[in-house]
Amino acid sequence: MHDESADPLIGSTIDGRYLVLSQVAHGGMSTVYLAKDLRLDRNIALKILPPHLATDSEFIERLRREAQSAASLSHPHVVQIHDHGVGPQHAYLVFEFIDGYTLRDVINQNGPLSPRQALDLLDPVVEGLAAAHSAGLVHRDVKPENVLISRQGWVKIGDFGLSRAVTTSTNTRNLLGTVGYIAPELARGQGGDARSDIYSAGIMLYELLTGVQPFRNSNAVAVVMSHVQDEVPAPSLAVPGLPPVMDELVRCMTEKDPDHRHADGAALLEDLRHIRQTLTAAELDFGAAPGAGMAGTGATAPARRNAARQDAARQDTPGQGATEVVPTISGQPQDATTVVQATSFPTTVLPPSRKLYAEDPFEEPSDTGQAAAKPAPTKRQSAAEAKSRAKAAATPRKTLGPAKPRRRAVLWILLVGLLLAMAGTAGWYLALGPGALATVPDVHNKSVVQAQEMLVTAGFENIPEADVFDEKVAAGFIVATDPGAGASVRKFNGITLQVSRGPVLYPVPDVAGKQLDDAKKRLVDAHLVVGNVVEKYDEKVPSGVVLGQDPAAGKEFRGETKVNLTVSKGPKPIPVPAVAGKTGADADAALKAVGLLAAAAPERVNSTTVPVGSVVSQSPDSGTLKAGETVTLTLSKGPRMIDVPDLVGKQVEVATKELEDLGFTVKVENFLGGFFGTVRIQTPDGGQAPEGSTIVLKVV
Repeated sequence: MHDESADPLIGSTIDGRYLVLSQVAHGGMSTVYLAKDLRLDRNIALKILPPHLATDSEFIERLRREAQSAASLSHPHVVQIHDHGVGPQHAYLVFEFIDGYTLRDVINQNGPLSPRQALDLLDPVVEGLAAAHSAGLVHRDVKPENVLISRQGWVKIGDFGLSRAVTTSTNTRNLLGTVGYIAPELARGQGGDARSDIYSAGIMLYELLTGVQPFRNSNAVAVVMSHVQDEVPAPSLAVPGLPPVMDELVRCMTEKDPDHRHADGAALLEDLRHIRQTLTAAELDFGAAPGAGMAGTGATAPARRNAARQDAARQDTPGQGATEVVPTISGQPQDATTVVQATSFPTTVLPPSRKLYAEDPFEEPSDTGQAAAKPAPTKRQSAAEAKSRAKAAATPRKTLGPAKPRRRAVLWILLVGLLLAMAGTAGWYLALGPGALATVPDVHNKSVVQAQEMLVTAGFENIPEADVFDEKVAAGFIVATDPGAGASVRKFNGITLQVSRGPVLYPVPDVAGKQLDDAKKRLVDAHLVVGNVVEKYDEKVPSGVVLGQDPAAGKEFRGETKVNLTVSKGPKPIPVPAVAGKTGADADAALKAVGLLAAAAPERVNSTTVPVGSVVSQSPDSGTLKAGETVTLTLSKGPRMIDVPDLVGKQVEVATKELEDLGFTVKVENFLGGFFGTVRIQTPDGGQAPEGSTIVLKVV
């Protein structure tokens, strides 16, 4: 036994929130503590994972995803995950605290259960699995140790999320599971789904009905090989007299081929409840002691039955409640030296030293009303006690006597006939009648009438219809069935025909007048796509605004249909014509001809080259403008008038420079060779002359 006093976590606080009170259980893959959530002031179950997993970043990320998925599952028959985290040396999970006991305790203390008791316990487990399967979660470690029963009678299944996270963190050649309940496909390393949980639940139902597991061996590998190769025996071979429908149910749940099992927990739950309704009270209570009930389910605890036989059988069962890492099976037995590592995943969330109830629900009252402490029997004593009880059970306590033997014989014949009729009816119902399994035919692309005929021929009568949109199947023809083609389904179940309404058609939105980005978003939101975008000049619509669309608004098309858009580029730009040198009238006409306007500058300027009234310059003088925009014209007022100085008698060089400085052009004419260089005559010789005009100097 683990020494709690040596456990350093006792009394410590994890993440400043969870105060560790005591250790509940310890195994190779986790340790469970009773702790208190200081923030919410409530007791919780704290599962601490080993240090080597806390330092594995891939495992921590996987654990986070699985814990979040499992935490999203809220169901009255599933143990709720409250929190998860990673400390410096460990990773942990926080579960709700269940004050009660496990289904393993029920099996150990009560032995074989009646069909009613077994179904009472299995129903909430399967309901919890159905909720998990519908949320996309698979347990992969269904076993009695993972089924908890509270004081108030709530049955819950725990350890969702942890099994998958730990499985994928181990070596790829190994798999995690409890060998007594492992599905064949998991043992082969092929991966599992919801149907793997159905197999484990079927093994658990066998154990509830018989008190023992179907495959028992001291070698775990041999047990795994039995799950892979051997058929699960009928429970009635161990408990003669069980209703045949219970044999059929166990057989269906434990088929080697997953395709032959129930598809998920919801399908199994429907079968369980239907079977319960078909059984008589006598069949449901077969094997139950008078007045016996199930602890925690609203009835008194049953007497211990076959305890010695169960204890002896469990001596040969490896790892009855331990989650073990075992080698995957490829179809051949493993070598005898194969190592099987027992790594317990404890599920009990109470300290072992604490009594689960004020009065143990499995303890028979003593004569004095007090619980007498008795030492546990040895293996030899248990075997002897079992043998003694078997002998006593085989010895008649009372003879029927000779009185009225004929009447007694008739009664026995009637009773046997009635039982045979009931067994035959149940067998017919499950083998040939409405409860028999039938394969759903493939009716894809068939008409409704053809599909109905095929389903009726296969034995199905409840055939509802549901309309669905489909891109490939024409309207009025079958897209698929629910359950799908090839599924094994009880004939009384409904097969829904999914009738095509043709492809989904989406109306084209009106995007004319919208900015291009807004138009694209509207088309995408309408499940359409943008096709070709053509730009076009428009004198009235601003740039970037949609002018038109093809197809037009309001028409309906399949999703992803392209819609072409015409988008405005705004008014067309006009090159500015050059009008400098033209008269004002000519320049105005030239600008109007291209759609531009002319405006005269407020002031005219002098020009020696441009005549009066003509354009000296323009603004802008190049580039482009939009229609209706203005070009400013600067007009000429002719050359300046300059006073002409009198230069007669001056040297020609001085006179020439003075005239040129004033803006005149100088022409020199020499007489007598211009020997003296003196200006004798100038023309004009005074007054004013236009700037740039020529002054003639005659030099002698």
